[in-house]
Amino acid sequence: MSQKPNKVLKQSGVIPYRVKDGKVEILLITTRKSQSWVIPKGGVCKGMSPYDSAAKEAWEEAGVVGQVNNEKIGAYKYRKGGNIYQVNLFLLPVDTVLEDWPEAMHRERLWLDINQASRLVKKTSLKRILKTSQDQVKI
Repeated sequence: MSQKPNKVLKQSGVIPYRVKDGKVEILLITTRKSQSWVIPKGGVCKGMSPYDSAAKEAWEEAGVVGQVNNEKIGAYKYRKGGNIYQVNLFLLPVDTVLEDWPEAMHRERLWLDINQASRLVKKTSLKRILKTSQDQVKI
């Protein structure tokens, strides 16, 4: 008997960044359960564009606000709970870092340069996107 193909679930996420002393820094957050370092991401909300949904995830998960660039800079896939997810990524130049946000009690956040950030994330495809994101950031 053949196994039924897994449906690929769509998600969107952001690479939140700021320019400090002429250098690009990326904001990573921890996952709720394993405390691994990741970027803000989640399912695309009904009635929202992928980039607007990604901005909402950045506010909920990381407590950062800015105008998301609506041009996708990359995508990666991962498996979780028997499902396959495809995450479309967008750049988010951070304008505001909030002291209090919806998931503040469940996550840590950390600003890092791109090389440090790419070393901390586990997904190889996300590492690659992080490393190439610097070329697309407007300093």
